[in-house]
Amino acid sequence: MTTEALGAAVEELLRPVIGTALSGGAGGAAALEPLVREVLGALAEGAARRGGPVAAASPADLARGVADTFGAARGTEALGRLTELLAHGSADPADPACAAHLHCPPLAVAVAADLAVSALNPSQDSWDQAPAATVLETLLLEEMAGLVGYDPAEAAGVLTSGGTESNLMGLMLARDRVLGAATGRQIELTGVPRAGAGGSLGSAAGARPRILASAAAHFSVQRAAALLGLGEDAVIPVAVDSQLRMKTGALTAALERCAERGQLPVAIVATAGTTDTGAIDPLRECAELAARYGAWLHVDAAYGGGALLSDRLAPLLDGIELADSVSLDWHKLGWQPAAAGIFLVRKSETYASLARRAVYLNPADDEEAGYPSLLGLSLRTTRRADAFKIAVTLRTLGREGLGRLVDACHELAVAGARAVAAHPRLELHGQAGAGEPVLTAFLFRYVPGALASADADADAVRADEVNAALRRRLLREGGAVVGRTELPGEGPGRVRLKLTLLNPHTTVVEVERLLAAVVAAGMAEEGA
Repeated sequence: MTTEALGAAVEELLRPVIGTALSGGAGGAAALEPLVREVLGALAEGAARRGGPVAAASPADLARGVADTFGAARGTEALGRLTELLAHGSADPADPACAAHLHCPPLAVAVAADLAVSALNPSQDSWDQAPAATVLETLLLEEMAGLVGYDPAEAAGVLTSGGTESNLMGLMLARDRVLGAATGRQIELTGVPRAGAGGSLGSAAGARPRILASAAAHFSVQRAAALLGLGEDAVIPVAVDSQLRMKTGALTAALERCAERGQLPVAIVATAGTTDTGAIDPLRECAELAARYGAWLHVDAAYGGGALLSDRLAPLLDGIELADSVSLDWHKLGWQPAAAGIFLVRKSETYASLARRAVYLNPADDEEAGYPSLLGLSLRTTRRADAFKIAVTLRTLGREGLGRLVDACHELAVAGARAVAAHPRLELHGQAGAGEPVLTAFLFRYVPGALASADADADAVRADEVNAALRRRLLREGGAVVGRTELPGEGPGRVRLKLTLLNPHTTVVEVERLLAAVVAAGMAEEGA
């Protein structure tokens, strides 16, 4: 078959196929324009039909509606119908009554920037797939290193999918550096030494590795320990105070017990912004103890890192600059569409065990000729240019503009917590100062009217049941999306509701209205 015939055959194959226009190239923008208009219209229609923070439906009813529309959507109607379905069936973090999770409403400018990335589809695993994006990510990471307090000339980092990936990377480097130094092995090559009798690794220099993290630390710490071959049991939970911050004395005692038992403290994980209350561990004290015991200090600032944008709240993270590695998530308190995680190390040489050479992506002679690669900085190969939307946002609003958003959400949380404390049917969980939130989240519960009986355990069980049920009632009726968690400890009476306020445009009146909806739902459950 001739070249002309082959070309004609390809054209004939594509002619009857709908939607084959590409988003890139000289004609990409023109192809996207009508489709983007259709998506925007469908988003508006779906949000109007939803009419609140979440669709009023049971999970089963919603699933049936999704299945029906998915089955019926075909051809040119598919984009509009499925987009409207998604908008109608989504929990909308831009709604003032959607305040359960670290699930931010993204800034429109960040979403627009993300559209450009999706259209061009650069991949960060080699320079020749992302020339400009490679440079932009490097420049952004230098700014982020400076924001944390690192020397940008000595630090290194990468964009990640979020705190879970960043925490895994931090603990991987901790394992390789600390356990490697103790055993004289290159752990990333030989693996974790096998435990001998009595749980040791078979030599005094290779004592059983341990990771110390607060009892309120993110569950990804245990997951990382499992993935790294250390086992979830290697994570020692350290007691927290009434504000859910790690107790320095308890951490010291845990480290001393490790020394007495011949165990090796590979890492201390300090949390800067717990998911429930935004509590921040004593970072400077953690750094001092890590240095004393030869442990790597990783700070999980996926939530609390946003405080670095605020002149008022940045001092809460005093000592973060002493950490060996840090996790940040700008899709939490940074108003970016997911994913927008950042992982940083204070010293670039500590990144050595992640370095990789793939001859089809980053051959040595290319790098020597001035074509840089980010491949050896990430656990992933194909990777979106997620730095771009953050870079656009920073250049649009600046640190000061983003800091104002952080401050607005913090003030909103303070006002909400005070409203809870003043309500006779609501009980605020004690936090820093006069019960005020550290960042933008706080815990509370609805107090059933039948409490204060002679049976305290029965009252506690009843309170847990009513609070869990009222949250589901609000979801079912489409009235609100409120978080639910449990305080550390054992036994009943630990269920708490949670508001995580990440919409800087929400008003105090709207928060008070949300709390009134919680009380009304609680009273309805009591009468059910």
